[in-house]
Amino acid sequence: MKNVVFDLGRVVFAQDPAKSTAEFKQFFSYVSLTPMPQFWVDYDMGVLSIDQVAAELAVYRGVEPAFAREMIQIAIGKQETIAPTAELIADLKQAGYRLYVLSNMSREFIDFLREQEVYANFDGDVVSCEVGVVKPMPEIYDVLLERFSLEPSETIFIDDRRENIDAAEAKGISAFHFDRNDYAGSCERLREILL
Repeated sequence: MKNVVFDLGRVVFAQDPAKSTAEFKQFFSYVSLTPMPQFWVDYDMGVLSIDQVAAELAVYRGVEPAFAREMIQIAIGKQETIAPTAELIADLKQAGYRLYVLSNMSREFIDFLREQEVYANFDGDVVSCEVGVVKPMPEIYDVLLERFSLEPSETIFIDDRRENIDAAEAKGISAFHFDRNDYAGSCERLREILL
C-alpha cells in the first residue's frame, strides 16, 4: 500500500456535539440521511450557490432564507480537526505514504477546511464541488485515480459511509469503513493495517 485517501467529513473534520444545541443538531440532522436531500447533494456538486442552497434549506426547514444561510455559516465555523485522525495522518506522512482527499464538499466548506493545519499533509485532493460529481458516483473515483496516477491495488480509501466504500471497492481500491462514533478506535485499526 502506497496511497491513503481520506474522506473529510466525520473522518478528518467534525463538529463537537458538546458545543452545539439540540436545535442546531436537529436543523442539520439530514446530513446523516442516505440519501441526503437533493439540494445538499447539489450544493456539494457545485450546482447550487450558498444563497441558492440556503433558499432550498429554508423551505425544507420552514425558516427564512437569511436564517438558513446563517446556520450554514455557523456550521462551517464549527468544523474541528479530529485529533486521533490528525495524529494518524502525521504518522502516515512520516512513514512515506502519499496522502490524498476524496470528499463530497461544497465551496464554502472546503475553503474553510483547506486553511486548517492538518490539510497541509495532503499531496492532493478531489473535491466534489470542483469536479461536478459526488461519491458514490463511479466517475469521482476515476478522477482520483487518473489525476494522481494511482494504482487501485496500491490505494486504500477511508470513508464513514458504506455506499462510498462499496463504490471504491468496485474500482479495485481497498477501503476502510471509518466508524464516525469511534474516531480513536478506527484510527487504531488503521494503524494496525498501515503502520
